[in-house]
Amino acid sequence: MKINYQKKLDDIITHNSKKHIRPSLLLHACCAPCSSYVLEYLTRHFEITVFYYNPNITPESEYHKRVEELIRLIREAGHPVRLIEGIYDPSVFFEMAKGLEDLPERSKRCYLCYELRMREAARIARDLQADYFTTTLSISPHKDAQWINEIGEKLALEYGVPHLPSDFKKRSGYLRSIELSGQYGLYRQDYCGCVFSMQAAKARKQ
Repeated sequence: MKINYQKKLDDIITHNSKKHIRPSLLLHACCAPCSSYVLEYLTRHFEITVFYYNPNITPESEYHKRVEELIRLIREAGHPVRLIEGIYDPSVFFEMAKGLEDLPERSKRCYLCYELRMREAARIARDLQADYFTTTLSISPHKDAQWINEIGEKLALEYGVPHLPSDFKKRSGYLRSIELSGQYGLYRQDYCGCVFSMQAAKARKQ
């Protein structure tokens, strides 16, 4: 049976609201456009630490461009959050992808990439004693929300921090992120981040 992750999130927010609880949340962010709606939505209900950790991004100049846009978004939107930048070490991603280089997008390689980034988010959430952790990844129509939430639930058991269920593309979340990107003039990349998605994007253009 397909799980409605948006309803699960609604239930958590409603429960905390009734008890006048504002929990802490470690939010893994992949980029500014994806973060735009998610931050607009979740800052109403959580105390958020944004965690930018994306060793998959190629080239390094693209990595820095994306984190700088995220910093600008947070500043210009006035979001009451703090930002932590993880270590940028692409070798971690390439080691994970070894033997999977020829797989297409939305394959096992992508699943493991989600897990790589979410695992570090779960670890940081544990170290910060956050009440929850989650990721902005599920806002993309190209990302499998079921995979993302399954990974989150598995990591929650490993690290002892509850995963906040999400499917941020629901309720026109993705469309709202496009609107906000236009409002703030955000750089919207045309590939997920890794060299494999970059090559696929170039092939589509050709």
